[in-house]
Amino acid sequence: MPFQLDPETLVPRPDTETLVAAALRWLGGRLGPLQILDLGTGSGCLLVALLHEWPDATGLGIDRSFGAARTARRNAERNGVGDRAVFAVGDWGVALGARFDLVVSNPPYIPTGDIGGLAPEVRVHDPVAALDGGADGLTAYRTILAQAGRLLRPGGTIVLEVGIGQADPVCRLAEAAALTTVEIARDLAGIERALVLVGGQPGP
Repeated sequence: MPFQLDPETLVPRPDTETLVAAALRWLGGRLGPLQILDLGTGSGCLLVALLHEWPDATGLGIDRSFGAARTARRNAERNGVGDRAVFAVGDWGVALGARFDLVVSNPPYIPTGDIGGLAPEVRVHDPVAALDGGADGLTAYRTILAQAGRLLRPGGTIVLEVGIGQADPVCRLAEAAALTTVEIARDLAGIERALVLVGGQPGP
């Protein structure tokens, strides 16, 4: 699928396909239309890919960057799902009152102190705001998981991308937020890359 980028969007990488595949695997047999929330949507690649696979689904993408939200809107239109996607500028899910069947996110997860050592193509070209996960790399997860209870419908699902070595600490944060880890998906390099979490009664 073609995606336009701009200076305010992270370059999509194959690792993130693990998140999409995990969401499709877990909710693939779900009946009825799904409502999807993509937090930190960036280029919109997660939401657009999921809407492409689920013709009855609708979605909302949120990003702090106006430029990213604008680019995500263009990517939705380019890939034929623009009529089922809405994009808005916001601070994670703070301003949202709706509940969703599925929440997905590839949040910033690089510890601040590690950013200077990233490969030049990442450090120089990707926006720092899309990389910097705070001192331990977990700041965004704490925020997202703290909001999960009011963003998810009963039995709803959250799928999160995580960095190397972050699966266990994020699972512990999820447990503290009354979410159950039902799958830890590995990427093609065998790294634990995506967590599937459910709230309330387990999903399908």
